[in-house]
Amino acid sequence: MAETALTCAYVLIFFSIVFGILRLILGSRTVDRVIAIDLMTVVSIALIALYADHAGRFIYLDVALVYGLLSFLGVLAVARYLEDGL
Repeated sequence: MAETALTCAYVLIFFSIVFGILRLILGSRTVDRVIAIDLMTVVSIALIALYADHAGRFIYLDVALVYGLLSFLGVLAVARYLEDGL
């Protein structure tokens, strides 16, 4: 049962990567591209979490948490810049 859930998670992550890259390439506005990059960071955090479970090294979850916080701060900075400048 767990094997099926992990396989399903990997397939969904693969589709998220494909759609994120498409939005990054075909995005007509800067906001679309920023959202695509944010999607890619969320997907990479999910991959880090799945790898932590697969390898049995749960210290990687701390890495994913820090990466998520830095990604959030980066998106906030870009949004503020796009809105009216820093």
